[in-house]
Amino acid sequence: MEKKKKLVIIGDSAFAEVAYECFTHDSEYEVTGFAVEEAFMTKDSLFGLPVVPFERLTEHFLPEDTEFYAALVYTKLNRVRTRLYEAAKAKGYRPASYVSSRAFVWHNVEIGEHCFIFEDNTLQPFVRVGNNVVMWSGNHIGHHSVIGDNNFIASHVVISGFCTIGRNCFLGVNATLANNLTIGEDNWIGLGVTITRDTPPDTLFKGVQPPPSPVPASRYFKVSAE
Repeated sequence: MEKKKKLVIIGDSAFAEVAYECFTHDSEYEVTGFAVEEAFMTKDSLFGLPVVPFERLTEHFLPEDTEFYAALVYTKLNRVRTRLYEAAKAKGYRPASYVSSRAFVWHNVEIGEHCFIFEDNTLQPFVRVGNNVVMWSGNHIGHHSVIGDNNFIASHVVISGFCTIGRNCFLGVNATLANNLTIGEDNWIGLGVTITRDTPPDTLFKGVQPPPSPVPASRYFKVSAE
């Protein structure tokens, strides 16, 4: 794919490394470097590219010809990613988005700025996605649903039709939402949780881990001392 735009990635974590791969091999962006807040810098290069202090970003990358992506996950219900996204915009940089070529996005889906949508996501007709949203691999976003700003949707989440997800939420792996629901702002929906009714703001829904089986595993599996 022809590289038409320059990009700096904010962060140097595992997500930043994955973002580098996706932008490099499946987008029109050429990654030219990374930036990290000075207090958290542990290296000065990554993939042969410079890692520079975020506070001095404009000394290394010109805002007029470089876009950015803040590759941070859901820390503090997405507040850290949101803060750096807004700070980079305040410096004059334009936010970039990545939508995998292997995602299914219906033609009338609306996607805001600074979004990262991985492979195998299905976004059905009339879906609307706000700004600063991450959708990891393999999610289903049902028709007419609205994903608010600053959300993180982990892998294999099912959001049924006519749902509205408030701002600053996290939806864990294999979470499931029934039709016609409104999820309040600042919700943490843990892995495997099923939601069947509207939720209030600022609510934690934990996944349930079953207790250990009282029956020894050796009853079902041959155990050898060898």
